[in-house]
Amino acid sequence: MYEVTVEDVFSSAHRLRNYRGKCENVHGHNWKVQVTVAGEKLDKGGLLLDFHVAKEKLKDVLSVLDHKDLNRISFFKKLNPTSENICLHIYGKMKTALKRYPVTVRRVTVWESDRQCASYCEER
Repeated sequence: MYEVTVEDVFSSAHRLRNYRGKCENVHGHNWKVQVTVAGEKLDKGGLLLDFHVAKEKLKDVLSVLDHKDLNRISFFKKLNPTSENICLHIYGKMKTALKRYPVTVRRVTVWESDRQCASYCEER
């Protein structure tokens, strides 16, 4: 099994609902996002997925979140905009964005600071 990982960043604000503490107030993060895709076969050029393609798809997904109040995005009106749910959101969007490529999205990791992150992956 081969894996390819790309990273990008975005900035946004959010507030956590049903939370007691500083994070219940509107605040912002400079998020770092890592997306790992996997597959068993390489193309004729020896690539699983061109890094350029993976980075462009991730950039498109993150552009909807960048410099936004996450609480106002429809996905997060139902789900709290936690790091965990941001992973879930990005995972679903990347799965759709890469559906025509012979890869599966293995994992999405979202760093809200240099010291803490959350990840989402689907069990097989």
